[in-house]
Amino acid sequence: MDQFLFGIYPYIALTVLVVGSIIRYERDPFSWKSSSSQFLRRKQLIVGSVLFHVGVLTIFGGHLVGLLTPLSVWHALGVPSSAKQLIAVIMGGGAGIMMLAGGLMLAHRRLFDARIRARSSFADTAILLILIVQVIIGLMTIIVSLGHLDGEEMTKFMRWAGGIFIFDGDAASYIKDVHILFKLHIFLGLTIFLIFPFTRLVHMLSVPVRYLWRPGYQIVRTRKGKKS
Repeated sequence: MDQFLFGIYPYIALTVLVVGSIIRYERDPFSWKSSSSQFLRRKQLIVGSVLFHVGVLTIFGGHLVGLLTPLSVWHALGVPSSAKQLIAVIMGGGAGIMMLAGGLMLAHRRLFDARIRARSSFADTAILLILIVQVIIGLMTIIVSLGHLDGEEMTKFMRWAGGIFIFDGDAASYIKDVHILFKLHIFLGLTIFLIFPFTRLVHMLSVPVRYLWRPGYQIVRTRKGKKS
């Protein structure tokens, strides 16, 4: 089971992510959007969206750099595994709390506002709830990580992630003995990649770094004489 979940499933998830996203963009480009509901409840959207998006981008960037940067590079920079682990705990924890707070605000808005709920698809609500569960599990792994501040556990994940990208057949064995919370976190993360092309998350591929400097949100105009 470990070999399938962490040695084969990653390739299934990444293949569906890439191929599915390309097919969706080519065949249904008008669905490539986040479907704003700003005009229905603007204030909660802005606060929740800012927290959620900053948290998501920070976590994604942190995972990308932390898992795929070779250990030799960190050592060359003078960053020991213990320091890298501590940085991950602090930055990941802060970003995770932001993402969770924003996600809960967006979920409350989507689930308890009748107008927004009526125009939300099942995929819209499901992916938001899945992301919230994922960040909760991620925050729970921090508690486990505090018992491994020597950085050895993180080294296992780095070897696994690097092994997947170089088609190492033994990659799954590198995380065979890690805590179940980490395995759940990885599995759910791969599942998010798998369903990515079928959700509103695809809009992230439209140069996601734009979130860092965009001046405002989508402008939704109301009738003349009223504020937008």
